Amino acid sequence: MTVDDETVEQSAPHRPTSRRTSVLGRWMRRCLARWRLILLTMMLVAALAFGAGYFYFVYRPDLQTDDAAAHQAIKAASDGAVALLSYSPETLDRDFANAKSRLTDDYLAYYQRFADQIVGPSAQRAQVTTTATVVKAAVSELHPNSAVVLVFVKEKTASKEKPEPVVTSSSLRVTLTKVNSSWLIEKFDAV
Repeated sequence: MTVDDETVEQSAPHRPTSRRTSVLGRWMRRCLARWRLILLTMMLVAALAFGAGYFYFVYRPDLQTDDAAAHQAIKAASDGAVALLSYSPETLDRDFANAKSRLTDDYLAYYQRFADQIVGPSAQRAQVTTTATVVKAAVSELHPNSAVVLVFVKEKTASKEKPEPVVTSSSLRVTLTKVNSSWLIEKFDAV
């Protein structure tokens, strides 16, 4: 009996392995028999994942950039362009304060230096008055928190030496950033 017990003990570890193999084999046969159903399920899951990703990354931002957002961006760029380009020696401090309130912190430092070193002294010395009006403006790019607006401006400039206003036209590319629900100018470039 000892031999039989040894034989039983030696063959015992092989039984769980053969059971696992037979269970795995049955599972594989079932999967192969239902491959169409499995493939269809995987395609359905992939289609749902694509739809959710498209909604989140493409459609949802489009909802946040509707016509009302475009009009707000155009108005902010137009009003900002007029504020940055219009000044007179009598109201210079108020004009600069109005312009500064429409700028991001990054652009404000540049504008402050430009106003203090160039515009302010020349406006005071030559009594230069510039009045800007927006002829047309349109959105070039619009995202939920940033926008680029093309602004076409007509400027009338008069001075003590030339009291008859000189009219010039220019095109501007105004880059806006949304800060605390307000559109502020981040870049202001002539095109």
